[in-house]
Amino acid sequence: MTDAFATRRIGKTNLHVTELGIGGTPFGNMYRPMEPRDVTATVATAMDVGIRYFDTAPVYGFGLSETRLGEGIRDLPRQDIVVSSKVGYSLVPISPSELKPQLWAEPPAMRADFDYTRDAVLRGVEESLKRLKTPYIDMLAIHDPDEAVDVGAGIDPFSKSHFKAAMDGAFPTLAELRAQGVIKAIGVGINQWQMLCDFAEAGDFDYFLLAGRYTLLDQDSMDRLLPLCEKRSISLIVGGPYNSGILATGAIPSATYDYRPASDAIKDKTKAIEAVCGRYGIPLQAAALQFPLLNPLVASIIPGARSVEEVRANAQYVRHPIPPDFWLELKSAGLIDPRSPVARSPVGG
Repeated sequence: MTDAFATRRIGKTNLHVTELGIGGTPFGNMYRPMEPRDVTATVATAMDVGIRYFDTAPVYGFGLSETRLGEGIRDLPRQDIVVSSKVGYSLVPISPSELKPQLWAEPPAMRADFDYTRDAVLRGVEESLKRLKTPYIDMLAIHDPDEAVDVGAGIDPFSKSHFKAAMDGAFPTLAELRAQGVIKAIGVGINQWQMLCDFAEAGDFDYFLLAGRYTLLDQDSMDRLLPLCEKRSISLIVGGPYNSGILATGAIPSATYDYRPASDAIKDKTKAIEAVCGRYGIPLQAAALQFPLLNPLVASIIPGARSVEEVRANAQYVRHPIPPDFWLELKSAGLIDPRSPVARSPVGG
């Protein structure tokens, strides 16, 4: 078994997570089915390569991801791993005939309703504990309060989202559970950075799980969100570090960016980054996974993995040596924000 990855502290808590974790969307059959035995093998391999942090959510496969992760961690020493999940969706049984086409393949007969009330949060936590077969969950995030995911800076998000419901119901409930020691850290899991600025100002959060918005291709969050996180001691967990595909596949014709076909501009930028990677002998995937970790505000990256091979590859990419000159060249070429850190800072405190 390989030594565990270095760990980083979550906010002002005493909780530390490995800088490489596993995102649990594939465990919920995102886009295509994943066999339960493959989930168990993936978790075992993650432990073998030094990963100790696993993220999931009730809505991932309508309970499948949590259930399968629970099987995978059942025989592991619980104190050796960190598990995060989320609240904000209530899973409601329905008739199989009511199931609609969606991004979860072969889901159970359920629908997911937004519900950020205290009762729903407490009920959801109990259900998650049962599915995960664990006595406790380390970290819980308010999930997807940005119903309109394209809310931009300068646009009032409150009329387009569940912000008020989340702050009135879910936040105080999670804060109470944290104060009681039931959970160790609370956060928000979302696909945009703009609304996280509002959450940073409105509540006392330990971390934000931000999908695809602080990556090798997108550093817009440096303008407002990252300074706020530094001011409020909020850690970032970066989901979707491959921007849903293109940073894993390269700029191929069918490349995807943020779950849509990549634009010509994104493909051109990726090709330019690939050219610099080629000159240094660095895999694009290694640059994609290591870039967020250069920022000390980032506690962990959590790419999804649906096979043993993907887990091993991601671990190798994070450990691949990359000289500072590589990042400096990306800066000088205007391919990453000039404010981006280019050296790994000592972390773990």
